[in-house]
Amino acid sequence: MKIIIVGCGKVGRTLAEQLCRENHDVTVIDHRAEALKYVSDNLDALCVVGNGAVFQTQIEAGVKEADLLIATTGSDELNMLCCLIAKKTGDCHTVARIRNPEYYQEIQYIRGELNLSLAINPERAAAVEIARLLRFPSAIKIEPFAKGRVELLKFMIPKDSALDQMQVSDVVSKLKSNVLICAVERGEDIFIPDGSFIMQAGDKISFIASHKDSAAFFKKAGIVNNAVKTAILVGGGKLAYYLAKALSDTRIKIKIIERDETRCRELSKLLPGAMIIHGDGTDQNLLLEEGIQSTEAFASLTGVDEENIMMSLYAASQSNAKLITKVGRIAFENVINSLNLGSVIYPKLLTADIILQYVRAMQNSMGSNVETLYKIVADKAEALEFRVRKDAPMLGVPLERLNLKENLLLACINRNGTIIMPRGQDMVWYKKS
Repeated sequence: MKIIIVGCGKVGRTLAEQLCRENHDVTVIDHRAEALKYVSDNLDALCVVGNGAVFQTQIEAGVKEADLLIATTGSDELNMLCCLIAKKTGDCHTVARIRNPEYYQEIQYIRGELNLSLAINPERAAAVEIARLLRFPSAIKIEPFAKGRVELLKFMIPKDSALDQMQVSDVVSKLKSNVLICAVERGEDIFIPDGSFIMQAGDKISFIASHKDSAAFFKKAGIVNNAVKTAILVGGGKLAYYLAKALSDTRIKIKIIERDETRCRELSKLLPGAMIIHGDGTDQNLLLEEGIQSTEAFASLTGVDEENIMMSLYAASQSNAKLITKVGRIAFENVINSLNLGSVIYPKLLTADIILQYVRAMQNSMGSNVETLYKIVADKAEALEFRVRKDAPMLGVPLERLNLKENLLLACINRNGTIIMPRGQDMVWYKKS
């Protein structure tokens, strides 16, 4: 597809990298020539220097022939204007990043009036991800597939778990669990395990299961997974607001620590069910006074990565709380993931992933069959959801007889809404949708 990206910040560049990797025809617009240098030097993409909300700039970028325009600048208003002009000029699909909570409260009206295909809010997407993790505190990461019917969960095997020194094949026979182990991270190495692979304490395991089966698996494996009842959030920005709203219908008692007094007053009005503390979340004495040693969840959500990392490391040294660490920079993902920071949330990567899912869904309607793709460990492994075509050579053949490439695993079959955790005798069939 021909795709135009307006804004070459972290989200725009991440999108450009992945879309070029998937062989799309990509053009990037930004008014800063220096921001486009990385794209022009490293990617097979066209670059246009200019204002993406200017008609002539979009014409130069080829909007009349484009299938999709994605506006990811730092300005909500500019993103919406870019999409409006693109829709009027080229009649292409449009995606806008809209972060302001006031706009997002009226998002249905805005989408309808501007005819947006998708409006994405990074902080709200991150809040949904964190709320999902607080439901499964033992999980480091949770990715939904098959429209939420199944989930890919990642967790670390503790020392006292039944999984320590257990063969993968024994998960079904000994634990009677309807899950499939998809990937194992051990230090710097990652494995796509066969049945004889022996898991160890300290391994990070990625497995796929339904919500019901994953809860049962954690219980049988001896992993405590009770939903949290108390949570401390440091930083009272948009993400903390969206997260508190997402958790407002739960029994979780929320405490937000924010250093800006004016913002504290705003949050007190917006979130009457939460306790708002005016103070510096990097003050160790304050954290101790507010109960960091007894809280069941701790989320560092300020706008400064270094502060978030240090606060999470301190929380890890003081308690067994479920840790959530917000990180804005993407460059040092491997280093950050090696630290004891619990679940690391990258709002910009989440935004890019959601937009990429929409692109793949568009492409699916135009002939491609890839619907969802997640990176499990940076660029070392990925989970791919696709629709089977009627001419696929694998139809009607037992999985154990398929000549698959090494390190490839068929983890789940969604057949008319029924989820199947496949074994050797299962087969894939085609059904016209």
